[in-house]
Amino acid sequence: MSLSVLNNVSSLSAQNQLSMTNASLQKTLYRLSSGSKLNSGADDAAGLSIANGLAANITALTQSASNATNGVGKLQVADGALSQITSLLNRAVTLATESANGTVTDSQRTALNTEFTSIKNEINNIGSQTTYNGSAVFAGGSANYTQATVAGSVASGLATTVSGQLKLKWGATGTFTSSASDATVGDLINDVNTNSNGTLTASLDKDGNLLIAATDGTATTAATQLADNTSTLKLGADAAAATVTSAPTNSSSFDVFLSDGTGTGSGTISVKLNALSASNLNGVSLSSNDLTSAADAQAALTTINTAIAQVAALRGNIGAGINQLTAATNVENNQIQNLTSAQDNISSADISTEVSNMTKYNVLTQTGISALSQSNQMQQALLKLLQ
Repeated sequence: MSLSVLNNVSSLSAQNQLSMTNASLQKTLYRLSSGSKLNSGADDAAGLSIANGLAANITALTQSASNATNGVGKLQVADGALSQITSLLNRAVTLATESANGTVTDSQRTALNTEFTSIKNEINNIGSQTTYNGSAVFAGGSANYTQATVAGSVASGLATTVSGQLKLKWGATGTFTSSASDATVGDLINDVNTNSNGTLTASLDKDGNLLIAATDGTATTAATQLADNTSTLKLGADAAAATVTSAPTNSSSFDVFLSDGTGTGSGTISVKLNALSASNLNGVSLSSNDLTSAADAQAALTTINTAIAQVAALRGNIGAGINQLTAATNVENNQIQNLTSAQDNISSADISTEVSNMTKYNVLTQTGISALSQSNQMQQALLKLLQ
């Protein structure tokens, strides 16, 4: 090998190796500080795509588990109301049995019928006033002034982009304007739920429409209903502002939307919760019954017993829905656990490996600097040949 002063090849080699060592050390330190081995697409493009997809699945499943839990809460409220109605019907059985007895006078039957009428009125009150999250539980077929749906040209998801602002009004003074910085439907839902001071709640319905509900009890009529207030909100690729529909018609069934963030992994669990009153106890009416005579009391007794059986059947249907939602919650929590584990395997840094790498690269950095120093000294030694 010839000696040259034009190029210090050994120094260039040492510099190159030192540069690569420093790059590897920086990557190791980045992984240790972030806890993730996927800090950019350059680390592992395919792995990053898979990890982000799993994160979206986990987010959707977490919200679905919350949807199912909230659904169980609503069904338990409904079951509690029906339990009270059963107690009232049992009292009505006592009254009808007593009125049907020949030893009871007409004036006494009038008193018994008065209490029977009160029972029917209380059943009506339970049917109309039992609420969950600001909306009636037993409200099938009626206008729901507390709710509004926000629909785009296509179904939305939590990751659907948004622009503009959602502006709503209700009651005498209730107003809400979403933040202009909301970037996705998920951001918008969080904005409504966090910044409306508990007066509004937002979620996605089973059809991918944004569902907003007023919870403060002031949206009760067409004049005070939750309504649009010149919204400019656009969903996804919509060219025009989304449509805000006020006072939708209540469904005769209660639907819980569950999803893993994909079309094939989405579905709905429905439980019948029709309108409930003395004239509609799961298909049985007490409105025409009275206890003013022994014959009327006997006829009422038959109807009341049928109503008790129908209410029990409805409670059984609700109980089945509770069990189904509980099972769905368990499945989703299991999926969340497994998907989180899979995501962790792909994206989380192996701390023991990274610490070992950090030690190795620190040593290599020191030896590289030493080697660079030695290569520079070798070039200086050539000057002695000129002395």
